[in-house]
Amino acid sequence: MSDNNYVLCMKWGTKYGAEYVNRLYQMVRKNLTIPFQMICLTDDANGIDKSIQCFPIPQLPLPDGLPERGWKKLTTFSSDLYGLSGNVLFLDVDLVIIDNIDCFFTQEQSRDDEVWIIRDWKKPWRMVGNSSVYRFKIGAIPQLLEYFKENFQEIRQRFRHEQAFLSWYIREYHRLSYWDSTWCLSYKYQVLKKMPFSLWQPPEKPKYGKILVFHGEVNPPDAIVGGGGKWYRKVLPAPWLKDYWEI
Repeated sequence: MSDNNYVLCMKWGTKYGAEYVNRLYQMVRKNLTIPFQMICLTDDANGIDKSIQCFPIPQLPLPDGLPERGWKKLTTFSSDLYGLSGNVLFLDVDLVIIDNIDCFFTQEQSRDDEVWIIRDWKKPWRMVGNSSVYRFKIGAIPQLLEYFKENFQEIRQRFRHEQAFLSWYIREYHRLSYWDSTWCLSYKYQVLKKMPFSLWQPPEKPKYGKILVFHGEVNPPDAIVGGGGKWYRKVLPAPWLKDYWEI
């Protein structure tokens, strides 16, 4: 494994403020014993901890007015990512780390163009990865962005979002591997209680898991105080999350 290990996140627009990036950095520092450098690709570095190295999000020409589908995350696979080299663990800024994450770096890489990713929780048979947590080697898959740019109109018709395209492309041309299913847990599907129990049973801290992934309507602040979900998935408060989120 390369001596250079990076934890990478992205922040663009106004949905998430600098505090999300800073909290993520503090959670990583608390739960990763392997030396690392934190990197943030962003359109606004104001308020971000000075220990985090910030770079502009690489340009990705897209038509104006497109719905948000996460396409910008594909720029992490640029052939030259600001001269960096080594292994990258990408983390979404709205996840919560609840245990040691060394394993995400020590997981054996069988070849340079292998990408490790979460296997989709809802429909695992589709072999689609969830890109809230993925690892790759910088510059090892330089053709991905060129393929995307040349075939964007077809891709946007065929794939709903970036992670569906990414999963297909890596499976087709490289190697896609899935994290141990006990490492990354969906807050929506694996922590919140199912109806009707969610009406009166608050979510409990899971007995296993290293990272809680928040996707959909609920983010960590919502989960702590309760609320933010759809009527059929009531979100009762989970005050235990404060111990991990509000470091």
